[in-house]
Amino acid sequence: MEILIKVLQLLLSLSILVIVHEFGHYLAARIFRTRVEKFYLFFNPWFSIFKFRVGETEYGLGWLPLGGYVKISGMIDESMDKEQMSQPPQPWEFRSKPAWQRLIIMLGGVTMNVILAFVIYIGMLSVYGEQYLPTSEANKYGIVADSLARDFGLRNGDKIISVDGKSVEEFHRIPLVMILEEAKTVQVNRNGQLLNLNLPEGAIGKLVKHQSPYFLSVRIPFVVQSFAEQSPARDAGLLVGDTILGVNGNLLIFFPDIREDIQKYKGQQVAINIKRGTDSLDIPVTVSNEGYIGVMANQKMDAFFELNEKSFSFIEAIPAGMVKTIDGIGGYLKQLRLIFSPEVKAYESVGGFITIGSIFPSEWHWESFWRLTAFLSIMLAVLNLLPIPALDGGHVMFLGYEIITRRKPGDKFMEYAQIAGMVLLFGLLIFANGNDIVKLFR
Repeated sequence: MEILIKVLQLLLSLSILVIVHEFGHYLAARIFRTRVEKFYLFFNPWFSIFKFRVGETEYGLGWLPLGGYVKISGMIDESMDKEQMSQPPQPWEFRSKPAWQRLIIMLGGVTMNVILAFVIYIGMLSVYGEQYLPTSEANKYGIVADSLARDFGLRNGDKIISVDGKSVEEFHRIPLVMILEEAKTVQVNRNGQLLNLNLPEGAIGKLVKHQSPYFLSVRIPFVVQSFAEQSPARDAGLLVGDTILGVNGNLLIFFPDIREDIQKYKGQQVAINIKRGTDSLDIPVTVSNEGYIGVMANQKMDAFFELNEKSFSFIEAIPAGMVKTIDGIGGYLKQLRLIFSPEVKAYESVGGFITIGSIFPSEWHWESFWRLTAFLSIMLAVLNLLPIPALDGGHVMFLGYEIITRRKPGDKFMEYAQIAGMVLLFGLLIFANGNDIVKLFR
């Protein structure tokens, strides 16, 4: 069921992105009186799920969910319609329009994707506002460092001051900032002593491949929130709201440390040291053979930290949405740059549809859905501007050449360039989805 929900969210998100992108081309073409022959969601080799005609345009739904397209008259595109191109140019065709109009038509899809992200951010800020854990608040108890973070020199309880000397306002953005800025150092407060940690060689590449939300997390007290169905702790007398302070007199205080310590006593009886109101108690509990006492801790951030929360009116959300859109474009450009970095080797982590689908939550959650759709819209806009024939950016590149030199590339050249671009795109598609399959087997 979880996989089905992820797939449905992915298909809905991609459908919105494709329709908006292709509508950008369609709208620009119609403004300049250029004929649009087809408008399809998904590709339709051999047959369509359904189709209908309105005026001069055929609208339809294909069966191959790898995107969508509009077929514009007089344009060399993925349809490779050589017969049409062999006829004399007609005034309603793409090739008959001035270069500046053709440029606007080709940029229409990318423009609409950026506008879509902007509109989504405005809506999200207006409806949900903004909430995050400031790094200063996370330093209240210090961090929990997983195995990779410990390899980098970080330790449980460290308080992160800055990355490469620059403070990071949002705690959960620290790993992303380390990746995007290809950080070399992290400054921490360890037991009152300021330390400058030099990250080891290849650290950013390892962090990219790590793909774990637990690289850095926050330490919190162990407050009992609920019990498992089979709970030795509940049977022994622990109550919801009790604060666990240690095991066998070993004062630990924090949830990760206590959980790790309990694992040492599989099948044994231990004294769980708790605080209940103003009383301190020692309760004997028999740890299960798997190393658990059947207790779920309260891990809600707002129970222990003061989160930064801000609500926005619709008017206030407009400039804030613009900032988020621009930051999103800049951030994705930095991510794209890492793919070509020989040190980071981010290309090894490039994924296809399985990777994209996996980032959606396993339960339908509209805030997460729209946040991810905005990100994917920015991603689609940036990727489409790459100067690769068969992408919008390839057409823009050739149009730029035409505008500068006042010489139009020949139809035969454009035909070969389109074929080369399609081969390259299919190769990238196979590589990305092949990475997904390899990860599954691993």
